[in-house]
Amino acid sequence: MSIIIVALPKIEDAKRIRRILTDHGFENIVSCNTASAALIEANRHQRGLVISSYKLPDMHYSQLAQCIPDYFEMLLIGSATTVSAAGSGIMAITTPVKIYDLVNTVELMAGQAEKRYKKAKKKPKKRSEREENYIKNAKLLLMERNHLSEEEAFRYIQKCSMDSGTNMVETAQMVLTLIYDEC
Repeated sequence: MSIIIVALPKIEDAKRIRRILTDHGFENIVSCNTASAALIEANRHQRGLVISSYKLPDMHYSQLAQCIPDYFEMLLIGSATTVSAAGSGIMAITTPVKIYDLVNTVELMAGQAEKRYKKAKKKPKKRSEREENYIKNAKLLLMERNHLSEEEAFRYIQKCSMDSGTNMVETAQMVLTLIYDEC
């Protein structure tokens, strides 16, 4: 579940924005008045959105943006001058904040954070060096024994993996076991 963290120097302003978002159907919203409190909350969750002003008592928004975990988006709230100085990499809305703009922007950004998180979860995890060695050794044996190119050996392991419904590391281990058992 994603979280929305509202970090503004005046806690009353943060609570006001929290109340607006709650009234518009958002859940899991935390308000705080320091960047360190925002970071503590962000590190408790896997994804979300940080709404921040230009300068908090303990940190500048750009420092906060660098410190927030992956799968968190950042929304800057500030004057037109502040927002224009922020550059193009940060999503921002100007003060005075219009409720319609705030709600739509938060909805868009929370959706983006959720999408990035789900996309990253679908990526296969990185193989360990040991797992890479199993595949490499199986390829080398297939290349030597069956006179295959490296690409053909890889494709063979990949096809066997798909046909048997096992991952490539398990298939490479089976290939190694079969070839060594023949010797």
